[in-house]
Amino acid sequence: MRRTLTTIIIGSAAIAVLFVLPLRGRAQTSLRARVYASGFTFPVAFVQDPTDQTIQYVVQQGGRIRVVRSGTVLPTDFLNLTSSIVSGGEQGLLGLVFAPDYATSGRFFVDFTNTSGNTVVARFRRSADPLVADASSRFDLRWGGASGPAFIAQPFANHNGGDLVFGPDGFLYIGLGDGGSGNDPAHRAQSPAELLGKMLRIDVNVPDSDPSGYQVPPNNPFVGGQPVAARGEIWSFGLRNPWRYTFDDPTRGGTGALVIADVGQDRWEEIDYEPAGRGGRNYGWRNREGAHNNVTSLPAAFQPLVDPIFEYDHSTGQSITGGYVYRGRSLGAANRGRYFFADYVQGRVWSIGLTIDATQEARAANLIEHTAELGGQLGNISSFGVDADAELYLVSYSRGTILRVFGPPSVPSTPGGLRIIRP
Repeated sequence: MRRTLTTIIIGSAAIAVLFVLPLRGRAQTSLRARVYASGFTFPVAFVQDPTDQTIQYVVQQGGRIRVVRSGTVLPTDFLNLTSSIVSGGEQGLLGLVFAPDYATSGRFFVDFTNTSGNTVVARFRRSADPLVADASSRFDLRWGGASGPAFIAQPFANHNGGDLVFGPDGFLYIGLGDGGSGNDPAHRAQSPAELLGKMLRIDVNVPDSDPSGYQVPPNNPFVGGQPVAARGEIWSFGLRNPWRYTFDDPTRGGTGALVIADVGQDRWEEIDYEPAGRGGRNYGWRNREGAHNNVTSLPAAFQPLVDPIFEYDHSTGQSITGGYVYRGRSLGAANRGRYFFADYVQGRVWSIGLTIDATQEARAANLIEHTAELGGQLGNISSFGVDADAELYLVSYSRGTILRVFGPPSVPSTPGGLRIIRP
């Protein structure tokens, strides 16, 4: 996120077509939003339980993970890390993800800033009670080998990233901001020796006895030293602060592409699109902000620089919140395959259509704004979520609510078999 959560919230282009958002857009799809659960304090994520479709988890920035069953918030936390974190501004408990084999392994992972302000990715297991984590099972991943630190050092308090997502390939993707301050003063997002300002991809399907808690997949793009010798964990370069990214779910007809919302500096918010398996890209920060030159006093780590498929300037919004390519049913066929996203500062929600070409690259088109039709209850949107049926939810940070998005009311069907019994 570009500014603090508690105040505001938080070269060459790949064949991309850029659109600048208009100041005013009109909705065309008659969506609605309804409060699904409430009573949260600074919620930043809404995550479906992979073993029980009635259960979701709400991550609160202050360190608690709350359990929601069929819209009711349960009194007992799934996990409470308040004593292990520093919270406020852009720091705190920021991400949660369940392992693909959670049903059998009970493993899940969280991302938080520890009391020293550094990023920790920690592994846990659930307890005998499936709605309560085993706090004693905590293991902090060690970076760069068994003797490496159990954290990623953060030089400043902002731009921590914090999202965790398993890809269709079964690997864990970790989006890290550039380390903070403004305009990435140490050029970290372009440094091959730094994990900051990158998308990481690691294999966490290792035994509990593994001293690092992960391995580097041998087919990660920089393992072979080309096009630049870099940390093996790195999947892609040049991110400023990826605040929510998701995969277009291939099990529901999606392409498997990774879609990243990257928060801008002073002028541009952007959406980056990466076809399935196309790691090794450089999204350009700090040399580029959106599709525009920014600070170019030092060269990029490598070329080409991949421009976003979509951007909007700060006359429209100031801090993008990434969402999902919608693959559910309740919003109607017209919305299936559209990418939904928001602006935290302005509390606006849009969707864009994605046209996929023969090379699996995407073009964005047909922007629709949904803010007005979703009503005056949105507040500052810190995240999106989907349930077991891939239906869409909004996380209102300022209002402490989870909102479910619905399509237009269905017209009752005409009953059949009618006959006149009295003329």
